[in-house]
Amino acid sequence: MLKKLLFMLVASFALVSCQFTETLTINEDGSGRMSMNIDMKEMMAMTQSMGMDSAIVKMDSTVTFAKFLEEKKDSIAKLSKADQEKLKKLEDYSIRTVMNPETSDLFIDVFVDFKNIDEANNLMNSLNQASAIIPESPGGGTEIKNDPSTDVLGVRYDYTGNSFSRDAYIKDEKAYKKQKDSLQEAEMFMNSMNYKLKYTFPKKIKSASIEDANYSLDGKTITIERRFLDYFKDPDVLDLQIEFEE
Repeated sequence: MLKKLLFMLVASFALVSCQFTETLTINEDGSGRMSMNIDMKEMMAMTQSMGMDSAIVKMDSTVTFAKFLEEKKDSIAKLSKADQEKLKKLEDYSIRTVMNPETSDLFIDVFVDFKNIDEANNLMNSLNQASAIIPESPGGGTEIKNDPSTDVLGVRYDYTGNSFSRDAYIKDEKAYKKQKDSLQEAEMFMNSMNYKLKYTFPKKIKSASIEDANYSLDGKTITIERRFLDYFKDPDVLDLQIEFEE
């Protein structure tokens, strides 16, 4: 089952109607939850309009990477020690998949709880490594594959209690340029894809560096949205600095 969910996760990046939401919730003690939500509701609606929804089974399932890695331990043992360590970092992650033809809901949520902001830093930097455990097709073989070229962008967070910052950066300039060039061919089909940040803090936000951000009524949640292509072409468009009230 997890093989199919992970395949959907990666394949969804090629869909024109995907909406990505990066969510971060920080508690008073600095712990919290980090998640990446991939909403494919528009794709579900399109499927229904074509009369293809009869094959879609209603589901709401949460699975852990740890269980999958245990099931594939023999294949993983054939990898290099470095690649095995990369996969081990995914053990605490979970994936929730919801498909409901009645409400047209279709989304995947990859999440992990963290004890401090340093652990949260590992989430975005490890997420692309999930592609290393995707088979060539949902019903494909059990072999583990590793594609380092997918891991080109990283995100670094800093949280002191009085301030917060998000800094996106390019990990591999050569691989990034290759991916950026390949997107040009599909650019006209990806204009409707958006990338959203939704961050919630224990303190009220005093100021933020992005002027068109939206805030919750209590002032503790900030939401920012950009076109996915704009973000990929220039990761700095979602760099963020926040100051909190005392």
